[in-house]
This record gives sequence, C-alpha cells and structure tokens, in this order.
Amino acid sequence: MNEAGACDKCLARTWLLARLAGHLDRHRDRIDALLELDAPELIAALAGRQRPTVERELESFDPPQARRRATDAGLELICRCHSSYPRTLAQLSSAPAVLHVAGSLDRFLALAGRSPVAIVGARRASPYGLDVAWTLARRLAVAGVPVLSGMAVGIDSAAHRGALHSDAPTIAVLGGPAERPYPARARALHRRIQTCGAVVSELAPGTATRRWMFPARNRLIAALSALTVVVEARPGSGALITAGYARELSRPVGAVPGLVTSPLAAGPHELIRSGARLIDGPEAALDALFGVGAAFEPPARPRLAPELEALLDALAEGQPPTAALARAGLDVDVGLAALASLELAGRVRHEPGGRYSVLP
Repeated sequence: MNEAGACDKCLARTWLLARLAGHLDRHRDRIDALLELDAPELIAALAGRQRPTVERELESFDPPQARRRATDAGLELICRCHSSYPRTLAQLSSAPAVLHVAGSLDRFLALAGRSPVAIVGARRASPYGLDVAWTLARRLAVAGVPVLSGMAVGIDSAAHRGALHSDAPTIAVLGGPAERPYPARARALHRRIQTCGAVVSELAPGTATRRWMFPARNRLIAALSALTVVVEARPGSGALITAGYARELSRPVGAVPGLVTSPLAAGPHELIRSGARLIDGPEAALDALFGVGAAFEPPARPRLAPELEALLDALAEGQPPTAALARAGLDVDVGLAALASLELAGRVRHEPGGRYSVLP
C-alpha cells in the first residue's frame, strides 16, 4: 500500500468487531485478550452456534462497500499494514486493524507524532477539576504539545476545550464510531475538534455503541500518548484504567492532587502513592515528558494598558467585576469592553454568577 487507506483483511477484521459487538459485551471483563485474537480465533471464541453464519458472512464481506461507507461518513482510513500507522499504537498487542479518522488523517498522524499528552478524569467532575483540566490543556497547547482525551463529559471535554481556546488542535479518541459524537449533546465540540484536530475510532461507521468499547478506547488513549495525566477519578474509574494501560506500555503517568476530603481525589492520590508524577501545573507535565526545564518557555504576552493591568490585578484578588472596574477607574460601558478584551486575549474567564477568574 502506497497511499493511506485500509487493506481488505483489516477492513474485514473491523467489520467482525461490529458483527460480534453484542458477544464482546458479554465478555468485556477479558476484552484485552479477545481483541488480540485474529478473525478465525475471535469467531471461534464468541460466535457459538452462530459460527457457521458469521463465517459465511465474513467470506462475503465487501471491502469496496466498506470503503464507500467510510467515505460517505466523512472518514479517512489507515490500517496497521500501512507504514504511516502510528508506531505508538503498533506497540499494542491488540493494535486496531483500522483507524477511522474524522477531520484530517494527515493532521492526526502529525499530531500523534508530537508526543501528545492525555488528560483524562471523572465525568462528574468538580469545578476545581474542570478548571485544572482546562487550564492545563490550554497551557500545554500554547507550548506546542497536542492534547488528547476521550470527549466524555467532565474532565475530558474540559481538556479539549482548553486546547481549543488557544486555537490549538486536539485529538479525541471515541468509544463509538468517529462520525458520531458521544455523548450526543457534544455535537458542537465534535465539530470544533474536527476543524483543527481529529476524531479517531477503531470502529466502522454506523457501529452501535456498547459498553466494552469504552475500556477498549482507553487502551488507545494510553498508547497514543507520551504522558497520561489523571485529573480527578474515583476508585475503579475509566481514567484509572487508562493509567493502567499507560503503565503496561511503560509510558509515564501523572496525577493532579486534590482535596483529601474529596472522593474524586482518591484515584489521583493512589496513583501518586504508587509512583505517578505529581502534576501541579503544565511545567510539571512538560518536565515529565522532556526533562526539567527542557521544553517550556512561558509564552510572551503583549503589555496591557495601565487600566487593564489594574483591572486584572483587582480580579486576581477576587474582587467582583463592579468593584474591580471601579478600582481601575473604568465606567460600566468601557469596563465591559475591557473585560471582553481580556477574555478574548485568554487572560480571564467568565464564570457562572457573573464573576471572572484570572488565567495563569
């Protein structure tokens, strides 16, 4: 194969995953071992009395039709037989037969080769966790490090949005097919990620989403990433599964400390106790990747007008907007425009309740 695409054998293996998806769901406690099997072994292990039917259907599988469906869904394909297939994924014993990419395959391959950092964590995250994920992703993106996550609600989505806030690309690895946002309410985020980054899945378009696909997705997040950072996770969460895969691959794992009284801090604190890097900011993540002080130079920021500097200082002290505007000597109309300019410049963020937080 000289061009990106997928060979017939790899396409057939991907079709088989969809065909046996229900059977795989009943055995998701051993999903890793099952995904390592080749097609005949997978059929023998799962199909049971349907084995002859599945074998006949596999023999009649139509690769050109599968390629047309992918094209119609707006997806580009690359299989593990191709020389450009990400080498980090190829290290998995259960490397996906085909990657389906929404957005740009070339862009995905370029980002995957630039030591992405995975930021993962709880779906029901705290405001603290969401803020940390957003800020960490934004600063890493500004430093030129691609941010990767799973587009789930909570920490994952906050990480994607943090990178996008810096107009930087981000990679989303989905548990369902790449053309369909999951959860469905994340359509806008799904579109934004495709515009400047990539959405990736090992599943063929139209595949129904099953529970086994999410732990299977986690192995891809870990394999694609040079560092996995966990921000808030309860014991047994998917984020900890991702960290486990990263350790099996001898990839560094980091964790963000939290409140000792919060159940959401239990997962990161356990990781830190077992040797994970303590991540208390983007510099710590970059140190874990490249060595202390090797990669991070704070981006130069243009000087602000004196009244904007005064406004920023007042907000940093926790003053409400009205008091901060008064301290900076700005009336309401001019002050609202000033707040908007600070927000667009990435210096402050508008919070619920009308308050503003100052960004690092």
